[in-house]
Amino acid sequence: MRAKKWLAVGATALCILASLWFLQRLVMPKYMGDVVEGNFMAEYYDTEKDHDVIFIGDCEVYENFSPQVLWDEYGINSYIRGSAQQLVSQSYYVLEDTLRYEKPDVVVFSVLAVPYNEPAKESYNRMTLDGMRWSKTKWEAICTSMTEKEQLLDYIFPILRYHSRITELEKEDFTYLFHRDLVSHNGYYMRVDAKPADNVPDGRPLADYTIDAGQMEWLEKIRLLCEENGVKLVLVKAPSLYPYWYDEWEQQIAAYAESHGLPYINLLALKEAAGLDYQTDTYDGGLHLNLAGAEKLSRYFGIYLKETCGLADRRTESALAARWEENARWYEEDRIRQEYEIAAGE
Repeated sequence: MRAKKWLAVGATALCILASLWFLQRLVMPKYMGDVVEGNFMAEYYDTEKDHDVIFIGDCEVYENFSPQVLWDEYGINSYIRGSAQQLVSQSYYVLEDTLRYEKPDVVVFSVLAVPYNEPAKESYNRMTLDGMRWSKTKWEAICTSMTEKEQLLDYIFPILRYHSRITELEKEDFTYLFHRDLVSHNGYYMRVDAKPADNVPDGRPLADYTIDAGQMEWLEKIRLLCEENGVKLVLVKAPSLYPYWYDEWEQQIAAYAESHGLPYINLLALKEAAGLDYQTDTYDGGLHLNLAGAEKLSRYFGIYLKETCGLADRRTESALAARWEENARWYEEDRIRQEYEIAAGE
């Protein structure tokens, strides 16, 4: 009788846990509608971990560089581990997480986030942190990133944070309950629409242009982590016209790079050399490049990666080439779908 009792208790506990797990999956955001960026971080784990180059940072990497072009033109196998409003501290932990799986030859880090030392809002934290696999690194990233109103338990048990969505569920919550469609191209967010960069605002004067010392410490941690793992670190400023990139910030980043012997490429200053046309190559008035702009920039930056970083052309590797051929089909399908939707006025 006692054994049957414990079996009944165990079965009841399992049913409760299974129900809570199901409800948690149901109420968590699926990021399959307009805000697909929430899926970028998790997609990395399903890839083969033998990348030559890993891009890390915010939208200035995942909307401005095309790994498909880097492969097609130069045989560079790359991936973008970017997320919306990714803080420098978060970039450090994303790098640490990446190095658990592979050691690329080069890490390209976007410096736009360095002057910004506060998370914009919880939703951006979630789009970076929820998709990371559980590890000591994720735990530390959460503890470092949380806003004052966030709770650690809400990350450990997301149902505590999202339970109120039970009354706001939509069709996609059920469609993508147990799976997600692929939404990025090795971390690249494709947009084919175009909106000219007209009336880009000038930067408003700041009371203090000094980059916070704590932010520079996180940048130094990224540098040291790359050094310890034999990875070449390249700092970049993407050619986005806005948010405004102040000359004073440029000087501080350039001075840091020079003092540590790091390459720093300000692609904003090289936009003409890259052949960018902000009447046709941006989809949101100069904040981010569209597909045409990202492909131009990737062809230009790929020359630097190949010639200066000494990366080999890997297009002769049959298994890797086959993976990229499959990626290319999805890349073309996505482009055609978006162009069709624009033509149809959707």
